[in-house]
Order: sequence, then C-alpha cells, then structure tokens
Amino acid sequence: MKKLIIPILFLLSLTAYKSIEGPDYIDIQELRKLYSSGDASKWPVAELNENVDKSKFQDIGVLPAVPYPAYNPYSKEKESLGKILFFDPRLSRSGQIACASCHNPELGWTDNLTRSFGHDRQTGKRNSMTILNSAYATSLFWDGRASSLEDQAQFPVQDPLEMNEKLTIAVDKIAKIKGYNLLFTEAFGDKKVTLERIQYAIATFERSINSPKSKFDQFVSGKSDIYTDQQVKGMHLFRTKAQCINCHNTPYFSDNEFHNDGQTLFGTKNEDFGRYNVTKDVKDIGKFRTPTLREVVNTKPWMHHGHFPTLLDVVELYNLGNPSPVQKKYLGTARDSLIPKSDPMLRKLNLSKEEMGDLLAFIETLSTPTRRIMIPEMPK
Repeated sequence: MKKLIIPILFLLSLTAYKSIEGPDYIDIQELRKLYSSGDASKWPVAELNENVDKSKFQDIGVLPAVPYPAYNPYSKEKESLGKILFFDPRLSRSGQIACASCHNPELGWTDNLTRSFGHDRQTGKRNSMTILNSAYATSLFWDGRASSLEDQAQFPVQDPLEMNEKLTIAVDKIAKIKGYNLLFTEAFGDKKVTLERIQYAIATFERSINSPKSKFDQFVSGKSDIYTDQQVKGMHLFRTKAQCINCHNTPYFSDNEFHNDGQTLFGTKNEDFGRYNVTKDVKDIGKFRTPTLREVVNTKPWMHHGHFPTLLDVVELYNLGNPSPVQKKYLGTARDSLIPKSDPMLRKLNLSKEEMGDLLAFIETLSTPTRRIMIPEMPK
C-alpha cells in the first residue's frame, strides 16, 4: 500500500500544477527556443482572423534586400543627388520648406507633430508618416494616392498646404542653379533637369533610408538571449491573442492594405474619409493604409490624426475593439450612406494590463536608436 502512495501523490501534484498554470499558461523558454531558432516554420501558428486572406499572408521576419524598380535602378550618384534635393528648400514657393521639414532624420524621419505645417505655417490634415523603410511600401500616404516613391515625390511640392509650388516652376528653379549641373550629369548622363529625374533621384535616396538590425531582427536570427521573458511573451501575444499580426504582418510589419480602424472621426471637425477621397468608393470610407511598426517608438504621435500621444493609448484602444460612437443623428439624412463601417476584424481582445505591458515591450524591440546624418551642402 505504501508503494502506491508516492505515485498517487505525484499524479495529484502534477494535476494541481497544471490547474495552477491555467489555460493561458505560456512556456517562455520553449517559445524563446522556437522564435529564436532562425527557422520561422518552427514558430507557433499565427492566429489569423477569418477575414484575412491566408493565401496572401506573410509572417513577420527580417527585411529582405531593398527592392529597386527596373525603370529606376540604384546608383550612388543618383542617391547623392536625391539626398541634396530632399533637403533643398528651393523646391518650395517660399524657399523655406524642404522634404526634410516634415521628415526630419533626428525625429524618426517624421516631425513628431500632431499634424505637420507647411506653406505660411498652414497646418495639414494628417500626421506625417515616417519614410523609414518606405522602399517596402506598395503605396504611399495614408490614403495610398501615390503608387510608388517616384510618384509620391511630386505631391508635397504642389500641395498648397505643404510646399505650394507649381511643378514646372520648381523644375526651372533647380535647372537655373549651376551647382546642380555636374550632379545631374553624374546621375543621369547629362545636365538636363526634368521633373522625372528629380522624382527618380529623390525616390532613390528615400529607398536608402532603412533601419539597422533591431533587437527583433537579432532575436529571430538566433540571438536568443537578447530578449527578456516579457519581450518573448509580447511577441507571442502579437501573433496570437492580441491579433496584431492580422494587419501588421510581413517583415515590413504592414500588410500594405487599407482598413477602417474606427478613427474616421465622422461628424467632427477632424472628419477624414481616408482612402475614399482617392477612390470615391463608399467601401473605402474611413480606410487608411496600415503603417509599419518598425521604428514606431520614434514616430510619435500616432494614428493618421496624431491624437494618440503614447503607444499604450493605441494598444488600449485596440484592446477595447476600437469603439466608435454611432452617429444616430445622421441616420435617414443625406449623409446616411457615408456613415463609416469599421473593419470586421476589430473586436475586444480582453488583454490584461500585464499582457498589454508584454505587448508594448515587444513592439519597442522593433525600433532602433535615432541616427544623425550629415546634412548636404546646397549647390549654388
């Protein structure tokens, strides 16, 4: 009888141990081993929403080599010219505003303002997106109105709220600067200045603005001890219970798609229909491009309207399912058909405070220390 006591006590203790663990128990060391194996096929299966197109899904990971389009291949000379043009305020009507005015390299290549200001100190309608790692974006701006970095380069120049200059005049001003003659010759074979060449040079420079290896990149590549237990838990939550992976997937940490996350601010002075302003398709009302989470710590404040001063604010909103008030006063009116419909993926996540802390600890590992760059001397 005594021989049976020990096994029975052992089984009872094991059962008690499992019940203490509970259904949300996570074996941190096992997850650390899997996620830092260098082989994503060994990772736990990502918990994807039923609305995600599984055939297009690509998991998070290390960024591949920068892609350059065949029509605008990379050259060092083109990048150098693009850098100078990026910082040259003479592309603007006032001669005071450059691309770098809203995309400051010391501020995460944005300006850390709720909304950027431009010509005559006019305030824009949206928060300035970072151009870090923008080579991996398939469309640009919050509403995706630019199809490439080359296309994007022309928009700020002619925007009345930004640089407020006619494109033809901007090109003429650059062409009259003798110091640019050699630079255009080295980049394109002759000194001719055209809008297309300006766009191609700026785009080439912008593709060179990329993050160094982050803690995340090092961890998933095999450096298993660089993450704390909290960060390991946060990564697992990101891909499972927290549902972040549904939109912030791929090594770029963005699906490059458009979603209505309940932030249209319908019926207020800050109302913004996002993608709808480009397509005029009612299905796109309130949809905005998924921003990358790489370098997100350095690109405050957040959301297209810049109303979120901390990342905790963002996480808490998603945890609540992004509740947006139903504008009942517009029902049955002329604006009835314009009432935004939030993405069906939005739902309460029921994350605890500890889990939100874990998630933020992981998200912070996607950012790297801000680096200074040498500001080029402007041609005369």
